[in-house]
Amino acid sequence: MAPLRVLVLCLFSGWAAGYKQGDNVTLYVNKVGPYHNPHETYHYYTLPVCRPDKVHHKSLSLGEVLDGDRMAESLYHIRFRENVEKKLLCHLTLSEKQVDELREAIEELYYFEFILDEIPIWGFVGYIEESGFLPHSHKVGLWTHLDFNIEYNGDSVIFANVSVKDVKPVPLEEGAGSAVGGVGVGGGSLKVTHTYSVHWFESTLPHSRRSERLRDYSFFPKTLEIHWLSIINSLVLVVLLLGFVIIILMRVLKNDFARYNVEEEGGCDDLDQGDNGWKIIHTDVFRFPPLKSLLCAVLGVGAQFLTLATGIIFMALLGMFNVHRHGAINSAAIVLYALTSCVSGYVSCSFYTQINGQRWVWNIILTSSLFSAPLFLTWSVVNSVHWYSGSTQALPATTVLLLLGAWVLVGFPLTVIGGIVGKNRAGSFQAPCRTRNIPRQIPTQPWYKHAVVHMAIGGFLPFSAISVELYYIFATVWGREHYTLYGILLCVFAILLSVGACISVALTYFLLSGEDYRWWWRSVLSTGSTGLFIFVYSVFYYRNRSSMSGLVQSTEFFGYSLLTALVFSLMLGSVSFWSSLAFIRYIYRSLKMD
Repeated sequence: MAPLRVLVLCLFSGWAAGYKQGDNVTLYVNKVGPYHNPHETYHYYTLPVCRPDKVHHKSLSLGEVLDGDRMAESLYHIRFRENVEKKLLCHLTLSEKQVDELREAIEELYYFEFILDEIPIWGFVGYIEESGFLPHSHKVGLWTHLDFNIEYNGDSVIFANVSVKDVKPVPLEEGAGSAVGGVGVGGGSLKVTHTYSVHWFESTLPHSRRSERLRDYSFFPKTLEIHWLSIINSLVLVVLLLGFVIIILMRVLKNDFARYNVEEEGGCDDLDQGDNGWKIIHTDVFRFPPLKSLLCAVLGVGAQFLTLATGIIFMALLGMFNVHRHGAINSAAIVLYALTSCVSGYVSCSFYTQINGQRWVWNIILTSSLFSAPLFLTWSVVNSVHWYSGSTQALPATTVLLLLGAWVLVGFPLTVIGGIVGKNRAGSFQAPCRTRNIPRQIPTQPWYKHAVVHMAIGGFLPFSAISVELYYIFATVWGREHYTLYGILLCVFAILLSVGACISVALTYFLLSGEDYRWWWRSVLSTGSTGLFIFVYSVFYYRNRSSMSGLVQSTEFFGYSLLTALVFSLMLGSVSFWSSLAFIRYIYRSLKMD
């Protein structure tokens, strides 16, 4: 269980550090990357910048590594509450190739990220200016001086940022440029002097609330404004939708029960076969479906992700994820995924046994690989692209072995244990009516009862319920926003599940009323198609709501968007199936037996 202990320890970091005046406050350089591609990041020292003779890296948590962090000690010497004015950092002599490398980085709007006492500090590598049409002016400059502004309260650091407000950039001309103040040229090379200043300011904000200061800082544009009005609008629409569905179903079912129960005697097997509607297929509605093992695996993994998502949201509500715990949510997701594997094994194998499945070992293997196999394939492609480009998003071999160990030593064994327990505790399948050996012929169905139409309806309505919140989630995952409205997220998550359940019940009723008893897979696919709408939205977001580009960022975005769509399909498909099964059992039990 060593990997599990390591994973759990990775969740907790970032406690308050106390300093005395004059104590060293370590500044770590982390990563650089294009401004519009948040997940295309490279180690800061891949650029020709000031660096120590021997680079010492900081020990990172699992979540930080997954987030692409690669923190290393810098040449900046910052002491607690001691101001510094234009202190020399280093002298650099840049070759023509290095100048071109810096020019290319600045033209791609490269920004850097430093870490000071767990506080991220962002700034641009250089300056670019486009002006005029005829003649056209294109100027590229390098920031060689940084002003660090640090706020403190007592013995703790509250906030830090970097400024170039009163600094002039050093021009980077084609072919190593020309001499400008502080810069010399010789033999095709460019000599640059890097300096920095440090200013300390007292703050009244306590250390326990310093995340509020970082949250209000606006290096990146603010797009996650309070969106209560949009959420309330979605809530009203969803409540009305659910109300209409429930009222209509109750009225229709009431009429059905009144008609079917007139002068009926005996059990379900004695019902009049001359009727039509859902009553006439009572001897076929509980006929077990094809691909039973795959269906049970979908239900098991869907239940696992339902448990995982609920756990993540409640952990967020408890304040376990904040802006100073780098990658904590990644670590939590890994740990919960491993621990909740027992849920998928239990649900899948238990239901598989109930519907007379015989190959329970194969069912456990299928359950454990239903999501992990696509995840591994997607990660392999994405990680290979990152590795080829030299991005910090490429996972080190030690991290890969740790994750593999977590799955082999924790995830898979828990799936097997859950499957064995589920198999042994599974009872008989509770069907109100017996199933006859010869299946009933299904009449020709109108176009609006076909699977594609049901998938379109069942997928669009749950998607519309979360479409507003989905934008903010995308802006957080694929941008640089810090999501904090977890209470709203919990409400939207509950709405999503409620809409999925109600729509599934309605579509299942319409299917049965047409004397079509093939509801098992239809219930999974109808609401599970929400994942397709989410992937289509991700394409829309990429093209119209973001400025992402390039092979590295695009591969990661679309690869993990496909996995996200799969997760939603499995989760909502599971909720949809259990809702439909409960509904069908209810209506067939409600037929009176005089």
